[in-house]
Amino acid sequence: MSRFQSFDGVSIAYRTLGEGWPTILLHGFLASAEANWFLPGIAAAVAAAGRKVIAPDLRGHGRSDAPMDPAAWPGDVLARDQEALIAHLHLKDYDLVGYSLGARTAVRMAVRGARPRRLVLGGMGERGLMAAGARAAMFEDSIRHGDAARDPRAGRRVQAMMAAGGLKPEAMLGVLTSFTPTIAAEIAAIDIPTLVIAGQRDDDNGSVEALAAMMPDARGVRVPGDHLSAVMEPALASGIVGFLEEAEA
Repeated sequence: MSRFQSFDGVSIAYRTLGEGWPTILLHGFLASAEANWFLPGIAAAVAAAGRKVIAPDLRGHGRSDAPMDPAAWPGDVLARDQEALIAHLHLKDYDLVGYSLGARTAVRMAVRGARPRRLVLGGMGERGLMAAGARAAMFEDSIRHGDAARDPRAGRRVQAMMAAGGLKPEAMLGVLTSFTPTIAAEIAAIDIPTLVIAGQRDDDNGSVEALAAMMPDARGVRVPGDHLSAVMEPALASGIVGFLEEAEA
């Protein structure tokens, strides 16, 4: 585990594994690099393909700092953290993989000028990029009210995930407030070769097929599972690795 100071002094933790072409892995909301990438074996599969995995814990998550001051959560703050990480590591060429919140962050990086060689957007559809909407409202309600949320089952699930990850409610609310919508024209301008991949029962953030169709060089792929379970499916790891390896073919 290594650390660096982001653009505003917040300490961000990241792990590395393997050697070779740098490949940044960005995890989802209420998760961590450990939960989304290392425990399911995805990081190991990417490293075994001759790549250097770089997997940060997003601000507020895992071992990274979790500031509670609302001023620490400006728009696009997570994308800015990753830009700072790339600068810290002096990366010029790399691939970029994100799942759920990590995919949204990867898209915001691309909109802001990042140019990875290849891009993977996991657990993400067009709706999750273009509007926070009802899903963000559900998370906010669940974080604030738990069992008393409008959807008590969602409230309990979110509270359990926060407890398991040692997550601070104020920081998780900060993540939600930092959401910056991406308009259709910005999505259409991302000409990086892209894999949009999600579980067969995952339309939580919209349709992977619809998102892929909006982009000039993207394909949509489904694997077994739903939004939470797909990360444990070997098909997700093999799909990601296979797509990244096409760049070397």
